[in-house]
Amino acid sequence: MLPPPGVGIFPPVDLSNYLRMDPHLLVGLINTELRNHCDSLDDLVKKHGLDRPKLVEILGKGDYSYRAGQNQFR
Repeated sequence: MLPPPGVGIFPPVDLSNYLRMDPHLLVGLINTELRNHCDSLDDLVKKHGLDRPKLVEILGKGDYSYRAGQNQFR
């Protein structure tokens, strides 16, 4: 069954509880969202109403950093 028009094959990820998530789990959700729905980290934080410095801090605790050329955290 196909998703409704405008939803796409991969619906957006719910990131509302990102502040409480383990960075090793969060990175997968963030990278999925960047790959499927967002052109950049700025686009992601705007679409989801996230605090960019806080998101980068949380993922930094897992030793992840954003790579703009790849549009993902590594």
